[in-house]
Amino acid sequence: MKFLQLSVLSFLIVILSLNGATLAHPYGDFLHCLSLRISNSSTISKVIYTQNNPSYSSVLNASIHNTRFATLTTPKPYAIITPLKTSHVQSTIYCSKNHGFQLRIRSGGHDVEGVSYVSQVPFVVLDLVNFRDVKVDTKNEVAWVQSGATTGELYYGIAAKTQTLGFPAGICHTIGIGGHLSGGGFGILGRKYGLAADHVIDVKLVDANGRVLNRKSMGEELFWAIRGGGGNTFGVVLAWKVKLVPVPPVVTVFTVNKNLEQNATKIFHRWQYIAHKLPNELFTAVWVMKVNSSQVGKKTVQAGFRGMFLGGVDELIPLIQHEFPELGLAKENCTQMSWVQSILYFGGLPIQPVNILLNRSALPVSSLKAKTDFVREPMSETGIEGFMNMFLEEEADFAITMIEAFGGRMDEIRENELPYPHRAGILFESTYIVQWTNEADAGRYINWIRRLYSYMASYASKSPREAYYNYKDLDLGTNNIVGYTSYEQASVWGLKYFKNNFKRLAQIKTKVDPMNFFRNEQSIPPL
Repeated sequence: MKFLQLSVLSFLIVILSLNGATLAHPYGDFLHCLSLRISNSSTISKVIYTQNNPSYSSVLNASIHNTRFATLTTPKPYAIITPLKTSHVQSTIYCSKNHGFQLRIRSGGHDVEGVSYVSQVPFVVLDLVNFRDVKVDTKNEVAWVQSGATTGELYYGIAAKTQTLGFPAGICHTIGIGGHLSGGGFGILGRKYGLAADHVIDVKLVDANGRVLNRKSMGEELFWAIRGGGGNTFGVVLAWKVKLVPVPPVVTVFTVNKNLEQNATKIFHRWQYIAHKLPNELFTAVWVMKVNSSQVGKKTVQAGFRGMFLGGVDELIPLIQHEFPELGLAKENCTQMSWVQSILYFGGLPIQPVNILLNRSALPVSSLKAKTDFVREPMSETGIEGFMNMFLEEEADFAITMIEAFGGRMDEIRENELPYPHRAGILFESTYIVQWTNEADAGRYINWIRRLYSYMASYASKSPREAYYNYKDLDLGTNNIVGYTSYEQASVWGLKYFKNNFKRLAQIKTKVDPMNFFRNEQSIPPL
């Protein structure tokens, strides 16, 4: 028995040395704890990556989509854990808790403020990259999808089995399902079917005590909270059971571009009054950005009117001509395709081959800052002109605002149905994004988007000025990095994301994680 104990200890020391750590390091106790609980030597090298491991940087950077948080000065995790099974997740929670490390949970790495892989205090990252199974059951119209799978992997899994079922999530195919569902998830099927989170019917979650829970064992309160109440707050959701939705074999997409010289301002002004009232089968959006003008050497601003209709072009054209003749939609602006191809179309990718949905690095990465608004009253023409003119400024060279019409099914769901409250009465949601290439210029670009956001204050929702949790914005307020954060302090940002649902989320947090083990700059605090 004594020989066995010595052998195990020797094995652990060798493994820790191979991973670039010894027990004398400040995080040696954490690694020792984890290695004792993950006893298989061939497994351990695929699960634990310390800072001296040759693969550490590639594992860390593989999922970072915002290079603003991939600089030499960005705080790095002491270790990255890439669990292969549930027990590895339980062990990571146990050892992080016992040895004083904050745990950050990453599914796809699209967190625009980097909080799923950056912290100002000693931390480790639990990266769910190996939890990527997608099981589609067309007979019962459901799917089980693990949190580390991307929306693209889910879409591909559905499309491989059927052309008449889909899922109402976002258009960016490299987003991790875990983060997307835990914040709500709005996409081009939203006016017909609501949010991605509206279609979650069961989950598999590991809580702060290491218990593995499903909907029945966790109870309806916690099940409510995790469908939109934000990731890295209530536990680690490993997998989601989702209800799929009917889609026709053929949908129609369109783009009509109008610049300032082609009455873009007037057409957008009219769009605001129409888009939220159109049939639920028709999703429309306006993408605003700077483009080259027809005059050599000059720039203008373009409003791209985009849409996806759950039906054929011959039904769509008369509908738009009747409801929105100002757009001038013609057949040549339209393309018929499958629902899954429409995801690629909106994502700015070739619609063939569809297996690009499986490519997690198909989209370029850049440094960016994002902010969001929900608009309940139409903007004036003068207001729209001022907004568009800001895109003529130098800092807007790589900026875009994506404006998505609400209404339809979103008007029919109560604000407290899920934590995500932005439902009835919203005309559209605006996502402002600015990008840059030289990190030394970051301040200029961030100041520009803050000015744009300030300009929109007159037109956005009021008391609170609502914001979308899936585009986290630390400008809205943060929890204390160290120590206690009061409910009142967290309310500064929390009410913007969750409105009256914030108090209920805090009450649930108090029950399920009273010591606030799962936390970040904008996680729900216990009362």
